[in-house]
Amino acid sequence: MVSLQLLLVFIGALAVVYALPGPDMALILQTSSTRGLKHGLSTAAGLAIARSLHVTLSALGVAALLRSAPWLYDGVRIAGALYLAYIAIQIFRSPAFGLDDNNTTSKTRPTLRAALSKGVLSSLLNPKALLFCSVLLPQFVHPEAGAVWLQVVELGVVLVVIGAVFDTTLAFSAVRISGWLRSHPRAQVVQRWTFSAALLAFALRLSIE
Repeated sequence: MVSLQLLLVFIGALAVVYALPGPDMALILQTSSTRGLKHGLSTAAGLAIARSLHVTLSALGVAALLRSAPWLYDGVRIAGALYLAYIAIQIFRSPAFGLDDNNTTSKTRPTLRAALSKGVLSSLLNPKALLFCSVLLPQFVHPEAGAVWLQVVELGVVLVVIGAVFDTTLAFSAVRISGWLRSHPRAQVVQRWTFSAALLAFALRLSIE
């Protein structure tokens, strides 16, 4: 088992990382403010699933494989950058608060499943998130403290839960400002430009690093 002191340090490190602006944060804020709380929470659930997979893949050694195979890392990285760019273009082209648009049919409205999938893919296709797990987790695992696999599971659960708390908080916060955005059309335009530009910037950064 991981000691309480070490666990608190781990939680502090996660809080700092999750508080930094990134594509996950931009996606949660945009989805929640324009599509509503249910879609925002669905995206947050997708991100949680992706983080669980990152922890699992890291424990299985996939992260080490990516580090030792630059071509594989580059392939995942480019795929992730393209997907983020695709999301950015979708945001830019979509009408503000599309679910409230009378011209939007039920067949074209984004579903909760689509929001969940978007959260999974946007994070899963970011190899840096996987490498982050492979670098951070071993720092807090000590063989003398007990079964290594149990410590990895414990830390992995904490990583996913803390991320879910941050994402849920962001979703509720974004929904609270959506009412103000509805009454300010220009602010909606600025919002779409801002989040589209942010995701494009993250995509560009991911593609060149």
